[in-house]
Amino acid sequence: MRHSTPFLPRLVVLSAIALLPLSLFGWGQTGHRVVGQIATNYLHSDVLHAVQEILENESLAMCANWMDHMKSDKGYNHMNPWHYCTIPDGLTYETCDHPAEGDVIGTLYSLMEEIKTQSFTLSQNESNAIKMLAHLVGDLHQPLHVGNGTDRGGNDLKIKWFGENSNLHRVWDSDLIDHQQLSYTEYTAWIDHATKEDIQNWQSTSVVDWAHESQTIRMMIYPEADATSLGYRYDYDYIETLNKRLLQAGIRLAGILNELYAKPSKKSK
Repeated sequence: MRHSTPFLPRLVVLSAIALLPLSLFGWGQTGHRVVGQIATNYLHSDVLHAVQEILENESLAMCANWMDHMKSDKGYNHMNPWHYCTIPDGLTYETCDHPAEGDVIGTLYSLMEEIKTQSFTLSQNESNAIKMLAHLVGDLHQPLHVGNGTDRGGNDLKIKWFGENSNLHRVWDSDLIDHQQLSYTEYTAWIDHATKEDIQNWQSTSVVDWAHESQTIRMMIYPEADATSLGYRYDYDYIETLNKRLLQAGIRLAGILNELYAKPSKKSK
């Protein structure tokens, strides 16, 4: 019957649209919440109070996914390139071309400057600026958000994850994390064991340094050319690396916020 034939194409189109964003998000909801919660654990008490007040008591863990949620609003499409950067193999951020629309590194520096000057252009307001920082610091620590310029950050590398269709980018965004079957608070408790030396070392590096770290890791995590299915062995080989990136992202986010919102010290006259 002719009146029933359009239904299947519409269903296929709607299903495809529903699946599209999955390969575009950063760590996935759990990963970004872990980064936000770890950052919260390392905020100075006065900074935590200031951040909570600006966010109107929304937690860093929950607002860390704001930039992904806003992808549903076309008015925020200009932010899409800000989630990643491209550094081809053999190049550095300083020696490669930078897109006119911006990238994650330039955006992070701009957001920090906006908070320092209290002049909000990219973010529109201070609450958005913090939410964007929380998200993008996380994104930059996902190795495939520093792409090589050839495969859309691993999105084009189709593989199976424990028998289910996936791609390398999605494996790092969410498949590896979700495989642990932990809530974001359980995941945070599992990996949040940095030493004082770790904290000092990680917070003393720059945004560009973080990108180069991701680039180095990216070049090691591609499966063998003939590997079409990943599972337990890949999880065993890389889950510690992934967890370290989440931990570094949270601690470095805390370092940024502690610096931006620290109260001026009172010097005796």
